[in-house]
Amino acid sequence: MADNPKSFFLSPEIHGYLVAHGTPPDAVQQSLIAETAALGGISMMQIAPEQGAFMTLLTRLIGARSAVEVGTFTGYSALCIARGLADGGRLVCCDVSEEWTSVGRRHWEQAGVADRIDLRIASAIDTLRALPQEQSIDLAFIDADKPNYLAYYEEIIARLRPNGVILVDNVLWGGNIVDAGAADENTIALRAFNDAVAADDRVEASMIPLGDGLTLLRKR
Repeated sequence: MADNPKSFFLSPEIHGYLVAHGTPPDAVQQSLIAETAALGGISMMQIAPEQGAFMTLLTRLIGARSAVEVGTFTGYSALCIARGLADGGRLVCCDVSEEWTSVGRRHWEQAGVADRIDLRIASAIDTLRALPQEQSIDLAFIDADKPNYLAYYEEIIARLRPNGVILVDNVLWGGNIVDAGAADENTIALRAFNDAVAADDRVEASMIPLGDGLTLLRKR
């Protein structure tokens, strides 16, 4: 688990120490990590365990009851958010893969949080646009296709309550974000997104060196 940290700036030894000195993944989370790792290189899409612990803690701290996730993959981040929801809380998950999310469904059941998760297999932008227009979302997590980050952000922030929080993953993109030679579609999209939210006076922003870079946004 600690041998291949998502934080490109951490050694495996420091990463292992960091994970060991936070709330550790329990048996269900360890099972989900192992099953996802068996998928091969694509397993890097799963968030780091220390990021999951942070997200559960933050969800609890803000008393979130209504949450949205864009990009669920095998369900680790959804599991972490769902565990932090207040009583009666609900997490809407947006993804397009029945295969990957089926891994998550089994582990959500094992963790006893399946009843808190509303998984919608469809275009994420369509799912977001179909959500109620009122500002009722407490917490959102964006971790999907990078060229659509800004579109997802705009749909969510319109429905986010004042003092609500948005978390955005992969904002450092393995360090490519500051590599002048990196000009692929994803890197260009992430640069544009980072610049846009840094200049958006609707939010306060902090970019955290957690995982592959996590931006924390609070709606004013």
